[in-house]
Amino acid sequence: MKKTISAIATATALSAVMATSALASTLVINSNASDPAPREAWTEIVERFQEEYPDIRVVFNEYDHEGYKTVIRNWLVTNPPDVVMWFAGERMNFFVQRNLFEDVSDIWDQNNLHESMASSRAAMTIDDRQWGIPATYYQWGMYYNQDVFDELGLSEPTNWEELLEVGDTLVENGIAPFTIGTRFLWTTAGWFDYLNLRINGLDYHNALMAGEIPYTDDGVRDVFMHWKELVDRGFFIENHASYTWQEAQPFLYRGDAAMYLIGNFITPGFPDDVNMGFFQFPQINPQVGMYEDAPTDTLHIPARANNKEDARKFLEFAARPEQQAMLNATLNQLPTHRDAEVADDPFLQAGMQMLSASDGTAQFYDRDTVPDMYSVGMEAFQEFMVNPDRLDQILERLERTRARVFR
Repeated sequence: MKKTISAIATATALSAVMATSALASTLVINSNASDPAPREAWTEIVERFQEEYPDIRVVFNEYDHEGYKTVIRNWLVTNPPDVVMWFAGERMNFFVQRNLFEDVSDIWDQNNLHESMASSRAAMTIDDRQWGIPATYYQWGMYYNQDVFDELGLSEPTNWEELLEVGDTLVENGIAPFTIGTRFLWTTAGWFDYLNLRINGLDYHNALMAGEIPYTDDGVRDVFMHWKELVDRGFFIENHASYTWQEAQPFLYRGDAAMYLIGNFITPGFPDDVNMGFFQFPQINPQVGMYEDAPTDTLHIPARANNKEDARKFLEFAARPEQQAMLNATLNQLPTHRDAEVADDPFLQAGMQMLSASDGTAQFYDRDTVPDMYSVGMEAFQEFMVNPDRLDQILERLERTRARVFR
């Protein structure tokens, strides 16, 4: 994988200050932060680290975000750097189970992270040990057109019955309750995750993601039956399979649709002349906790890294609240440290309040289960939304896949 010119320049600039020191140790960091905002944020973190530890020569290698997902497997086995950026959930578990990530429980113990990063602790824990540091995360939920709600006298629904009532009122007034673009299949996974979390809970969800529960189980069928109720009532925009997630947004802004179940990454694109709001996905089963999807980006030390001592210093440094605050303000995301200041943004503030009060978090369907399962799963979700009467065949296909993948 070829590094970008900017990555080479960054690595050169960050290491130049120590080029003449024979005593300098070298810390190699491989980054997937190739988009402008992540690049800016992580470059600042590395520069701050360099200032505090001038005896450490930092080499910061930047790679294309998508290509990184492939080449990291080669690095970890052959010639690993000292720190890698990655993701929580099954993405992390895949490398932990292959003994390719270092146990960093000592960093959590020594820096009181079990309490200060409690909201992300479960996402970083396997076999009661922690395998990385959560750097940033963001909420999912219902973003809605406040003007449409106000015009029709609607309130934010807090449970399933209220959601159906709001949806029926919108349909009666010629407005689709939900926009969605399922040409990119992952948007359907958000609906599956939330229905499953609200109906069956986080333990069930995690067991399903791990292949321990069949897709023909009554709990899974119940998820699809609730989903079918929404489809049958005409709650989604027409021809959603022809739209990307971005192309589905104008329906929301024009008032042709009222709500969008999506991640907080949608907010930078909100038009200035549209009044947008946010609410938590409504409760369905009162006996089940309020769990949330909160995809988490992470830092790890490869098990075969050469400079684990300085790598631990970097992870400790990046976990500090002041670094977390700067990083996430630049990213327009949420810090994972409870003492880090959240940017003055109403959606981030709402997200932090919601996630801090949550009973637990999942990552996202394509981060919580294995690739061979999620690729078939998301295709099935889209098919179901178009042809809900094929539910039995879809569940059977999902179960055949689960049995094959997790045998």
